[in-house]
Amino acid sequence: MPGIVVIGTQWGDEGKGKAVDQLGERVDFCARYSGGNNAGHTVVVNGQKTVLHLLPSGILNENTTCVLGNGVVIDLDVLYTELDELAERGTEVNHPKVSATAHVLTSYHQTMDKVTERFAGKRKIGTTGRGIGPAYSDKINRMGIRVQDLFDEQTLRDKVEAALVSKNSQLVKMYNRPEIRADEVVEQLLVHRERIRPHVVDSARVLNDALDEGKVVLFEGAQAHHLDVDHGTYPYVTSSNPTAGGACTGTGVGPTRIDRIVGIAKAYTTRVGEGPFPTELFDADGERLRTEGGEFGATTGRPRRCGWFDALVVEQAATFNGCTDIFLTKLDILSGWDRIPVCVAYEADGERLEHFPVDVNQLAKATPVFEYLDGWHEDISGARHFEDLPANCQAYVKRLQELIGCRISGIGVGPGREQTVTINDLL
Repeated sequence: MPGIVVIGTQWGDEGKGKAVDQLGERVDFCARYSGGNNAGHTVVVNGQKTVLHLLPSGILNENTTCVLGNGVVIDLDVLYTELDELAERGTEVNHPKVSATAHVLTSYHQTMDKVTERFAGKRKIGTTGRGIGPAYSDKINRMGIRVQDLFDEQTLRDKVEAALVSKNSQLVKMYNRPEIRADEVVEQLLVHRERIRPHVVDSARVLNDALDEGKVVLFEGAQAHHLDVDHGTYPYVTSSNPTAGGACTGTGVGPTRIDRIVGIAKAYTTRVGEGPFPTELFDADGERLRTEGGEFGATTGRPRRCGWFDALVVEQAATFNGCTDIFLTKLDILSGWDRIPVCVAYEADGERLEHFPVDVNQLAKATPVFEYLDGWHEDISGARHFEDLPANCQAYVKRLQELIGCRISGIGVGPGREQTVTINDLL
């Protein structure tokens, strides 16, 4: 049985939650492998909207066991707030298994994130202020706090005190802020120790055993390819690897265990935060996409920047990640336009670019070359088969598939779990 990776192919907010929830009904394990609570995945079931920031989207499927892998940075307050909110709503939840080697996000990570971003001025990245970047920095600097440290109070205290030496020096001397007390941080972390204890596991062993037993494992990343710290539009990126390779390092599962890689692409393009965005719209069309698409951050509430579909963005993601399938979301939002532009190339410094450039400075200068496709005015939210879609809508999907170079196997035509057109089975 397969290991399936689900990734975003643009700058996040593609609708990964909907796709994972769809697949989650038929998988045994759903594992988050990167990021933290700086991303929000929205799932709508029976008209009820659920926004998940840390828990895997498969948590709503009662037969799926959810795992937070070693590549995730975990805010324990957020984890248990989400679980408690689901329980209060009467949602049957399989409490997640948590990697003993996952890193824990602390209050000083949040403080450092907000302070450094505020003082960055025009060089700001546009972070969510949740402390994700500082937590990953501590991980790489070998001074992070891991879940397993919660069960040895002296080790925990020693690590917190060591981390605060440099951070307090920065806060006091550079930012004119008060020192953070180690005792307060330790106390905040120990609050959850006994509650999390039964759920802490060797998650790499759990997932490899599941695959050995023929179980289906779905690997879910946060953010998207173009926010990857290595392959994204650096420095306007996240602090981890949401690309397909991150599924292996973020869970301890080898690449030979992955059978399918499903890229999620929105039928237009959005971005939150700073960074180049060639097809961004600043007119009534952009506002219409934002309004009709509900393009406001699930985590921050910030309005998303909106633009037309950029084939170069998605083609690079599909190629670099080895996507076997694309799941196209929010196609219903494009109903009502007479003509729909699709970016098929860029022009920069007098040169035509047929592929997404590696140089972010060149990307910042790029202007889109559009191809115009005939639109449609029919409501497609009730479509369940490709043949149910209007002819121009079908032509739009087929053209995107040609440009991406990867088959489109599913289409989202509304926010609901059932509002999906299936072309090829993803399992």
